Parts: sequence; C-alpha cells; structure tokens
Amino acid sequence: MSVFNQSRKNVIRLILISMFLIIIIRLLSLQVATSKYKILAEDQGVFRKVIYPDRGIVFDRNHKAILQNTIIYDLMVVPAKIKGTDTATLCNILQIDTAEFRKRIITAIIKNKSYRPSVFEALLSEEKMAKLNENMFRFAPGYYLQERPVRDYPYDAGGNILGYLSEVDTNFLKSHKDEGYMIGDYAGKTGMERTYEKVLMGQRGIEFWKRDNKNRLTERLENGMYDTIAIAGQNMYTSIDIELQELGEKLMENKLGSIVAVDPKTGGILCMVSSPTYKPKYLTGADRKKHYSNLLLDPALPLFNRSVTATYSPGSTFKTLQALVGLHEGVITTDFRVACSGAFYGCGGGKPMKCLDRGVFDLRGAITISDNTYFATVMQKVIANPAYPNQDSSLRKWDNYMYAFGLGHKLGIDVPSEKPGNIPTPAYYDKVHGKGKWNYCNFRSVSIGQGEVNVTPIQVANEMAYIANKGWYIIPHLVDSIDGGDKFGMLEKFKKKHNAIDIPDSVFEAVHDGMQGVVDHGTGVAAKVPGIAICGKTGTVENYIGLVKQPNHAFFCGFAPRENPKIAIMCVVENSGRFGGTYAAPIVGLMIEKYLKDSIAGKERKAKLEQLSKLNLIPPRIFRETQRRDSLAHAKDSAYLIAKGYIKMIKDTMGMDASDEEDALDQMKKEKELTKKEQKKTPDSTGTRNAPAGILPDEKKKPLKEPVDTTG
Repeated sequence: MSVFNQSRKNVIRLILISMFLIIIIRLLSLQVATSKYKILAEDQGVFRKVIYPDRGIVFDRNHKAILQNTIIYDLMVVPAKIKGTDTATLCNILQIDTAEFRKRIITAIIKNKSYRPSVFEALLSEEKMAKLNENMFRFAPGYYLQERPVRDYPYDAGGNILGYLSEVDTNFLKSHKDEGYMIGDYAGKTGMERTYEKVLMGQRGIEFWKRDNKNRLTERLENGMYDTIAIAGQNMYTSIDIELQELGEKLMENKLGSIVAVDPKTGGILCMVSSPTYKPKYLTGADRKKHYSNLLLDPALPLFNRSVTATYSPGSTFKTLQALVGLHEGVITTDFRVACSGAFYGCGGGKPMKCLDRGVFDLRGAITISDNTYFATVMQKVIANPAYPNQDSSLRKWDNYMYAFGLGHKLGIDVPSEKPGNIPTPAYYDKVHGKGKWNYCNFRSVSIGQGEVNVTPIQVANEMAYIANKGWYIIPHLVDSIDGGDKFGMLEKFKKKHNAIDIPDSVFEAVHDGMQGVVDHGTGVAAKVPGIAICGKTGTVENYIGLVKQPNHAFFCGFAPRENPKIAIMCVVENSGRFGGTYAAPIVGLMIEKYLKDSIAGKERKAKLEQLSKLNLIPPRIFRETQRRDSLAHAKDSAYLIAKGYIKMIKDTMGMDASDEEDALDQMKKEKELTKKEQKKTPDSTGTRNAPAGILPDEKKKPLKEPVDTTG
C-alpha cells in the first residue's frame, strides 16, 4: 500500500474516533452533567406538585385568632412547555397585553430557567380563577394552578404589628440560601411575619402525580411512595389585646402619632398603635401590589411604624427620670424646694429658660405641676456633683442612668426597624463645642426633655414600666409562647429582668406621689378614671423642621393602678399644637379604662370616646404636602419620587426589599396611565384607616433651640 493511501486511512480513522468521542462526551454531558433533559423527560409523564403549608396562626392574649389562613391560587408557568398555547385567551382572562406577557415569560426564564415552574400571576382573584378553571385545557401543559395558603385577618387592626408577606426574590434567596426557600415562595417582610418567619413558615411538601397522554393528572406516583408531607408553621400566642388595639386605632384616627401599652410585670406589649395605619388585609390577595403602591405613595406614610421607628424629644415626661437621678445621687431630697419666678436663671439672666409656673415647689409638687425651673436646677446639681472629678464624668454617670432606664439604645424588641433614640454624651459635646469647652448651660434644655435627647414611643412605655416596677423591666415583646416550644430560642431574652441600678423603693414612692398628683389635680386630670389610681406625666414637646418651628407634640405617659400596676402606657399626638393634658391624656385615660374595666362605662365617657375619635388634628403642612405629592404631575411619577428620596426613605425606615420597590415602581407606571376619572378613585382603595395625613420620618428637630415652654 502506498504511503499516501496509508496516511489517508489514518486520517479517516482519526476523524471517526474523534466523532465517536464527541458523541460519547455529549451523551455524558446530557445524561450526567446536566439534569435539564432528564427533568424534561420525567415531566412528560410525572407532575411534581408543591404543597405549601399553612403558616402558623397568631392569637392574642385572650386566645382570639388575629392572624390565620385561607386558600387562594397562583397561576404557574413552565416556559419550555408553552409552545402552541392559546396566548390570546390567557391574556384576555388576565387582562394583560402581549408586551406584559412577554415580560413575564422572560422574567420567569431569567429567575428560574425555562424548564422549571415559576409564578406567572400570583394570588388570583375569584373572577380570574373562575375563568381560568373553564379554560385550563387550552393552556396545558405549560400552565397549571397552584394552591397556596394566604393570610386572613379576622380583625381590621394591627397592620403595623402583624406585617405582610411577599414573594422572595434572588437577593432574598442568596441571603437565606440554606433555609429551603425557592422562587415562588412567600416570606414575611415586616412586623411579626418577618421577625418570626422561621417559626411561622412551616415546611413544604411534594406530591408526584402521573400524567396521561393529554397531560391530565391521573394518580399518585407509586401510591405516594415518594411524596413528602407539608408541615404547618407553629402557632404563636401574643400579649396583644386585640380589642384594646382596635380602640387605640379608633382614638388615633385623623391624628399622627402612636399609643404603646405594656404589661409591666411581663413586658408583654398590650397594644402598639401607629397612626395613620392600614387594614392588614390590603396587603394580601390579588390586589396586593396595587394596594402596596398606594400605601407607599400615601403622604401619611401608613407603612411607617412610628411606635418603634419615629423619634421625639420626650418633653416633660422626662422629668420623672431626672427626679430619680437627683434623689438617688443625693443632690436633692424630696423636701428640696425651688422658687420659680417664671424662668430658670441658673445660667445667667441673658437667655433665661422660660416656663409658665410661678411659686415654690418641692419634688412632688414640681412633678405634679411640671415646673421647668425645678428640674433644670436638679440636672444642674447632678452635673456639678462634687462626687465626680469633672463634668465629663458627671455626664457619663447621668448617661449610665438613662441607659439603665432603657434609653439611648435599642431595647431588642421583636418588631423590625427599632431605632435607638439618642442620649447625648461628652464625646458629642466635645465634637460640637470643642473638647472641654462646654458646660451644663450648653445643654440645659435636656433637663426638661428637649434638645439633643430623643426617644421612641416603645422606650417611653418601657420607661413607665420601669418606674411602675420600682426599678426593673423586661424587654417589651409581642410573643409570649410558641406551640411546640421555642425551638430557635427566640423568647429567651424576654424572660430576664433588667435592673442595672439599685434605686430604693422610697425614691420611686416619692416619684409615684408626684405622678398620681398629675392625674388627681395636676396637668393630666383629663386622664382620670373613676375608681382607678393612675400615675401619669404630661409633656408638651417643641419641634422644628429645619429652622421652622412646628406645632407642639402632645405627650402623656403613665401606669395604673398605682398598687400592683397592670398597664404602662404612653401616647403621642404629633403637632396637635396643645398641651399633653389636652388630647394625649384623655386618650390614655380611655385606654386604661378599657383594659382594666373591660369597657367604657357611662354616656359621658362614651361621648368623650366618640369626640376624640372624630377629632381631626392633622397639621396644615401635612395637607399642603398631600396636595403637592398627589398632583397629577408628581404623585404617580416614579422618577420624581426617586429623585426626592421618598422611595429610599421608606425603604430605609421599613427595611423594604428591592423586589418590593420594583413592584411599587411598576405599579406607579401602570397607574400613571389611568384616566383622571380612575385616578380620583384610586385613593379610596388604599385601605388607610385615616384621612390623608402624615409626617416624614426624616424631619429633624432643631437640637439646640431653647424651648419657650415645655410644661405638661
């Protein structure tokens, strides 16, 4: 054989061997390295059905279900199987156009591959569900209906407490990669749903069904041998009194602010009202995205939980703590008296800190009347205490007291987005004034709860629990117990007493005397309830936006009854423009009466309840903000909202996920295309419990402005 023929023969052999190797490698790749075609082959005869478990049920303190489940359906799609589907009929039923159809298919492929099921439309309405049931044969095998338990709310209350669910996205899956979530799952995003997600979520089950040649499900594969059972989430029992919560939300209608009530013996939160609020059912079901967008754009910011996230100067309610410090440090006694001629002149006569009260007051009288000069003098004595070498160490000691009272740091409650508030430190004043170049007169307004000190409503309620208990508190919390046990150790920290400073009972008794006087014959008589000894404290809080003074906030806080207290409570009504005793005190009185007596008795008291609930205390600037943000030029313009920082503000304060933001912006774009007539109807569907109103959470108080008057 010639050399040429031998060479050609070798080349042919090499080509055949190479082709054979390529085929083998490709077969190995298809059958071993990738599961795509295996899955497609199996899916021709077997259907894998996910069984979503019921989430845990949540009960109030009286074992009433306040968060439970109902059944709704998702429309699922497997993009690889939709060829030949009657797309026009599907789009008509779902009321979408072909552009939206393509967008959803592309999104499903990007997020979850073409051969895996993805949610095409979640939480179908009853109308769409009925039409789909009649036509599903047109859409097989690319589409199917997936049963899903969703939340149901027996009471129209507690939206900010309970929170809401939304579908997980890729970012969520990355941060929870070992927790069993898949595209299409829902997870808690705010409130208890978020904090106790691990407890409530349960465990998915899987059923394998055989298909016939027309893609109809026939019977379970191997009689269910390969199925796994769905396990429901754990039920939870809370300290919430749902009737008290409902009353609080009613009393705060058409007002901005918060009511927080705590059981001082257990730390259990009895109610947590953030006003304005929203009906919890508006963030579940078929219209969730639409409602979410409307709530997000509402100038009242109903998604902003003021109870734990808003911060305020505490005003004269802070004087009770100054009394505790002064007495325990020994710089005053209960008989220590201060003469007030209308202002505090302890820092010279140039800029006296004014007040309305004239006379001579001891400790009890100063609390009862809420005298500024008395407590400015007390804090001056604390800072000038000769027991400490300098003002730095004196202020640090004062700071330690405030931290022990639960201020200046997060308490660690089981509600997301808690803020720490602020207690000023020597380091802060060194930074502002220069190291060693400051003294008490630079921050004297702190002595009466103004200036640099600020608190959250939950901190004030906890502070009242501390005083009621005469020196200890348990971290406020919503959940008391979990069915099946606390498997994740989430409740352990709510069993420990916090009593960092040992203050004698006699000191607390003196403060209690003054606080009972507030309600019996002082600045808080409007909180009085027949037959109940209430200890309370009013506060009237100055606040600023930039350099512009706003109407005063009204504060009232207290506990009852004085002996063996069962409720510690606070109320703030933002920008009411009146004293703490005018509006906040009577609201607290009604809440205490409801909780301790189980009802509001008598025509006069019931009339007072109705009067307060109908009272509109929305400040004028909020209406102006409403008109500006609701204008057709801006309110539905997502670019404008992003530029102004509204979306970021809500995202930061609520912990809103990127997927929620995207959903909201998509909804804004859709609503922008509505007619004027449709736009006029949109606000009625937001589900807010209040008339349009709100306060922006990034509004800042002018910290060093001297208050003209902060009497209760």
